[in-house]
Amino acid sequence: MAVTYATSLKTTRMTAVRDAIDAGSGAGTIEIGTSGMATVLAVLTLSDPCGSVSGDTLTFSAITSDSSADATGTAAEARIKDSSGNVIVSGLTVGTSGANINLNTTSITAGGTVSLSSGSLTHG
Repeated sequence: MAVTYATSLKTTRMTAVRDAIDAGSGAGTIEIGTSGMATVLAVLTLSDPCGSVSGDTLTFSAITSDSSADATGTAAEARIKDSSGNVIVSGLTVGTSGANINLNTTSITAGGTVSLSSGSLTHG
């Protein structure tokens, strides 16, 4: 049997996630990496505050592109950090469709641009 949370609790939990991402003096980031985050390929900057919560969903505000990717590789995983570098959310999948983070290509080249047009996290 699946575990079901009350809607109000989902909202509370997602608000806590938002507040953790926004902790610190600056904006949080999304790191895109290879499998197991062995290599960080690109770092995108979230807005500060990072977004808004409605029900069980945190919808991100504008996400700043990484105009010069850090490394070349195949994007497979991502994580979200606060401005102090603390990992808030990890294990996000990266792909071209059906993943937690969908890019137009998972082939990232050092010096290239990596961008997300929108994003959200939903309580499971």
